[in-house]
Amino acid sequence: MPVTLLPGRFLLLALLVGCLAAALFLPGLGGSFMLDDMHTIVQNSLIHVDTLDRSPLLDAAASFQGARPLAMVSFALDYWRSGSVDAATFKATNLMIHALTTCCLALLLRRLLVLAGWSPRRAVIGALLMAFAWAVHPLQVSSVLYVVQRMQTLSTLFLVLALWAYLGLRQAQMADGRAWPQGVLALVFWLLALASKEDAAMLPAYCLLLEVTVLQFRAAQPWRERSLRRSYLLASLAGVVLYLFWAVPHYWHWQAYPGRDFSSLERLLTQGRVLVMYLGQIVLPLPGRMPFHYDTFVISRGLLQPVTTLPALLLVLALILWAWAWRRCRPMFAFGVLLFFAGHFITSNVIGLELVFEHRNHFALIGAVVALGDLLAAAAQRWRVPPRWCAAIASALLAGLCVASGLRVHAWGDPIRLAQYHVRIAPASPRAWLELGGTYFDLAGRRAGKDSPYLALAIKAVEDGAARTGSPSAFSNIVTYKSIQGVATMHDWDRLVQRLETAPMSSPTRNILRTMVNNLRAGIGLDEAQAMRVIEIIGRRAAFSPDESLYIGSFIQSLPAQREHALPWFVRAASDLPAGEPRIVGLAGELEHEGRPDWADAVRRANTDGRAVPGG
Repeated sequence: MPVTLLPGRFLLLALLVGCLAAALFLPGLGGSFMLDDMHTIVQNSLIHVDTLDRSPLLDAAASFQGARPLAMVSFALDYWRSGSVDAATFKATNLMIHALTTCCLALLLRRLLVLAGWSPRRAVIGALLMAFAWAVHPLQVSSVLYVVQRMQTLSTLFLVLALWAYLGLRQAQMADGRAWPQGVLALVFWLLALASKEDAAMLPAYCLLLEVTVLQFRAAQPWRERSLRRSYLLASLAGVVLYLFWAVPHYWHWQAYPGRDFSSLERLLTQGRVLVMYLGQIVLPLPGRMPFHYDTFVISRGLLQPVTTLPALLLVLALILWAWAWRRCRPMFAFGVLLFFAGHFITSNVIGLELVFEHRNHFALIGAVVALGDLLAAAAQRWRVPPRWCAAIASALLAGLCVASGLRVHAWGDPIRLAQYHVRIAPASPRAWLELGGTYFDLAGRRAGKDSPYLALAIKAVEDGAARTGSPSAFSNIVTYKSIQGVATMHDWDRLVQRLETAPMSSPTRNILRTMVNNLRAGIGLDEAQAMRVIEIIGRRAAFSPDESLYIGSFIQSLPAQREHALPWFVRAASDLPAGEPRIVGLAGELEHEGRPDWADAVRRANTDGRAVPGG
C-alpha cells in the first residue's frame, strides 16, 4: 500500500526517528551547567519558581532583558518540576525538544520534497534520512546539551512548524482550496519562534526562498500568483530599505565595537571564513574540528589578511550564484544552499556579536543537509546506483555521523571530561583553560574548600593556561585561587599587573576589574593593596559607564585603607553624566556630610564642566 495513504504511519516513523536521535544524546545528561547557563539559569532567581501562578511566570518570562519570554518560562517550568537547578532535568527537556524538532522536520521535508517533484516513496525516505542526518550531526551536540541554547532550539522547532504550515497554505492555494487556517497556524508558530529568539524574524526571507526555488509562486488562480509576486517584491524592497537605512547605520562601527577588537568591516570580512569553516565542519564532521571555544579565531583585517579571506568570500559568492543558477533544475539544492546562508544572515552581519558560535548552525544546518541530500540523490540517479548500494552508502554516512556525535556526547557527559577535552583539541584557547580551571575550582568549593586537591588542580590549570596563552584572565584567576589557598605571592600579583599593562582591553580583560571588586567584597583573602593596583590599571586603560564608575567608587570608599582611591571614580562618573544629575547631587551631599567638602566640590565641578579633577 503506498505510504502516502498512511500519514499516521509516517508520523510514527518520524517520531521514532526523533526518539532515536535524542537517545544518542542521553549520555550527555550527566554534564553540568556552564558559561551563560550560570547567569541565565543558575543565578537567575526569577526563574526559580515554586508555583505556577501568573505573577512569577511573568517575572520569569521578562528575566532575559525583556526578550525571549517563551524560553525563559520553559526554564522556570524545569525549575518548578525538579524543585532545584538540576542540570539533568534541564538537559532532558532539551532532548525532548530535539526529538520533537526532528519529527517536525521530517514532516516539513516530506511536504517540501513532494512539492519539489519527488515521488511519494522517495519523499518519505528522503525526509526521514535528512531529518535524522540533521538531528545526529556532531554540530548539534553543543546546541542540545548546552542548556541555555534552548533559546535557539525552541526557535528552530517553531520555525520548522511555521514553514510546514506555510507549505500547507501554499498547497491549498495551488489546489484552490481553503488556505487561511494554515496561514493562521504559520503566524502562530512564527510568534512562538520570535518569543524564543529574535533571529526568527528571518522567516519571511525563508518563505521567499521557498517561492523562488521550489514553489515558484504557483497558484490555482492567476491573480493570486500575481499578488504573491507583488507582495514578496514589496516586502523585499522594504527589507532592503530597513537594512540599509536602519540596521547598517545603527550597528555599523568603523572603529572597534565596544568590548570587541574588530570593526564592522573586519567582522564582515571575517564572516566569509567563518561560514566556510562551518561548511567544512558540516561536510567533514570530525569532533576535533569542533572545539566549541573559538576565541583564537583570527580576525580578517583586510581581503588578504589572512590570505584565506578573499578566497573564502569568493567561495561563498560562488555557492550562492550556483544555487541561483540551479533554482529551476535542482530547486531543492538551490533552496538548501540559500537557506543555509539566510540562516546566518543576522549573526554573520553588522551586529557586534561574537564571531563564531556552533549553535548558529542549528537551523541553518537544515539547508546544508537538504542541499547535500539533493546532490547525493541526483548523483545516484545520474549514475544509476542500485538501491541496495544507496541504502549501504546512506547507512554508512549516518553511522559515521552517529559515531562522531557519540564521541562529543561522551565528553559532554562529565564536566571535567568536557573541560579536559576542550583543552586537548584547542590548547591555544584561553577560554578552554579558564573552563578547566573553573571546573576544578567549582569542585573544590563543594569538597573541602581550600584544602581540596581540586583547588590545586585549578591552580595548575590556570598556570598552564597563562603560560600557553598569556591570558590576563588566567593570571587573574591564579591570584584568586592562590589567595583562597593562602599562598598568593607578590610575584603572582606582579605577573598580573605586567600583563594588564600591555593586554588589549577586551571585554574579558575589562571584566577582571569587576571580578576583583566582587572577590574583595566576598572576603576571599585578596591583598587589598595589590587588588587596587589591578583596579587602577584597568580603570586607566578601559572605558566604564557612569553606573559602573559609581559602583566601583562606592565600593572602594567602603574599604577604610583604600578609600582615598575612590574620588577619581566619582569624578569620572560625574564628568560623564549631565549637569545636575540627581545621583551626583546626592553623592556630593553625602561626601559633605562625611566631612569631605573638597571631594564634594571636585565632584560638582566635574559634573558642571566635565573635566577630570584629580583628588586624593
